[in-house]
Amino acid sequence: MTAAVTVRVPAKVNVQLAVGPPRPDGFHDLANVFLAVSLYDEVTVTPADELRVTCSGPDAAQVPLDRTNLAARAALALAARHGREANVHIHIAKDIPVAGGMAGGSADGAGALLACDTLWGTGASREELLEICADLGSDVPFSLVGGAALGRGRGELLTPLETGGTFHWVFAVADGGLSTPAVYAECDRLRADTTVPAPEPSAPLLAALRTGDAEALAAAMTNDLQAAAVSLRPSLTATLTAGTEAGALAAMVSGSGPTTAFLVADASGAQKVADALRDSGTCRTVRVTSGPAPGATVLPAG
Repeated sequence: MTAAVTVRVPAKVNVQLAVGPPRPDGFHDLANVFLAVSLYDEVTVTPADELRVTCSGPDAAQVPLDRTNLAARAALALAARHGREANVHIHIAKDIPVAGGMAGGSADGAGALLACDTLWGTGASREELLEICADLGSDVPFSLVGGAALGRGRGELLTPLETGGTFHWVFAVADGGLSTPAVYAECDRLRADTTVPAPEPSAPLLAALRTGDAEALAAAMTNDLQAAAVSLRPSLTATLTAGTEAGALAAMVSGSGPTTAFLVADASGAQKVADALRDSGTCRTVRVTSGPAPGATVLPAG
């Protein structure tokens, strides 16, 4: 048996998040256009006497180390399917902001799943891995796949999308997190007196991704959860304004927040926006990155 397996797995930004009305099961149908970006967690699994989770890196103290952690749940789910014990030590080297709307926890779940599959030699098909991912959470399948994709259903039903270039991003990480269920509940409250249409992907946005046109993508980006996130965290408005005034092509809350995402024209523009956001005092930290990035990837040993 291999001594250790490490999987690198990316963060994501939602360039479109169209949210339908509440479903009977409490979820919402989505048209969720994911783009993976090159901020990564690395998940390493090694054989152990029992399941154990450790974490290092920025915000590691905020990561649960019990069996509620998605990485632990992924190991347990795969082990149960293949009739074995999930006796592994899972170490998460964090670089994706925690509780920031960038799918860091989902990334760890996908990373641990692929790492355990590789370590144990279970030979699970891609379909089986994606099925387990979907059971773990709406964003977990995309963390496995990466690149760009349209998520339907509650986000777990993926269609890969073509991208024609590199898109440059700046992320401003806020203090503290926002509860995803609370943001969805606030979205429902704000829209209570309106007829909410079925969510559909934006044709201009998909075309902009396909051609690599950052300005066209900026013009088409939308997030139906943004108003709710700002309602719960009004200070996000100042962050969005600071990035826009510094020259970002578009400014948006990332997913359910509270991280804010700024699309910029190029790497030099990204540095200018990042510096302005740092100087603005409206966020805890700033990250510069680009996408699309590959999904969960087993790293060479050694």
